[in-house]
Amino acid sequence: MTIIVTGSDGQLGNELKTLAKGLDWNFIFTDYQELDITNKEAVTAFFQSNCPDYCINCAAYTAVDKAESEKEKADLINVTGAENLALACSKAGAPIIHISTDFVFDGTTSRPLNEDQPTTPINYYGESKLNGELKVNEVLKEHFILRTSWLYSTFGNNFVKTMLKLGTSKPELNIISDQIGTPTYARDLAKVIIKIIQDKSEAYGLYHYSNEGIASWYDFTKAIFEYAHISIPVNPIPTEKYPTPAARPAYSVMDKSKIKDTFDIEIPYWRDSLKECLKAL
Repeated sequence: MTIIVTGSDGQLGNELKTLAKGLDWNFIFTDYQELDITNKEAVTAFFQSNCPDYCINCAAYTAVDKAESEKEKADLINVTGAENLALACSKAGAPIIHISTDFVFDGTTSRPLNEDQPTTPINYYGESKLNGELKVNEVLKEHFILRTSWLYSTFGNNFVKTMLKLGTSKPELNIISDQIGTPTYARDLAKVIIKIIQDKSEAYGLYHYSNEGIASWYDFTKAIFEYAHISIPVNPIPTEKYPTPAARPAYSVMDKSKIKDTFDIEIPYWRDSLKECLKAL
């Protein structure tokens, strides 16, 4: 089994590298240095040379605020790149597992969002990721699109690492308390991706995956500090007190019923996974 992984230097890609050590598969881990997914000819040639059985697309433009002023760059990676990979997969006869985001939603609901919920992104990052989903869906029937949220891990830059750093360098912190979602440990998501491949599943389509439970960024920070034994004051503030170039959905908790039922998986509670990540750190 040959599996091409794009964006392998990111959080999810690195978690897949860790899991790959225990698998008898031929993983080809690439980042932009090895494979420029925005170059259609390069992608086609790479797939022809390596004949993959699967492609896992972890590559993405994820700078949410910068995307407001770098729309072309966001589109190139999140839309054109996704389309190029789906086209190459189509020619190779290989399914794609494509990672997307909860930011495709506008955040105006107060109930967990299922896969049939209307998508109306309120920032350009979300719009580019949604357009990437649509391209994958249009080009290749054999796809798994996995939307996830608030991703963190032991690798790369993420909210957990930022809070650990600030918690030991600042006297107190003001953290947004009115944006609600679910933190997701990238290793948990990586395990689900591996299971989909191991099962040789043909249950193609769109799925939501995050850890279980709900939290605000304030709740998330308080939990990080609790488990890391950091004792500085953390003050809850509304979004309006911390303006950013890109708007964020106020509520983006996802309903995971479909992925749990389809692949017969149990999803860890976000606090339990946070403990595991902090232990690993």
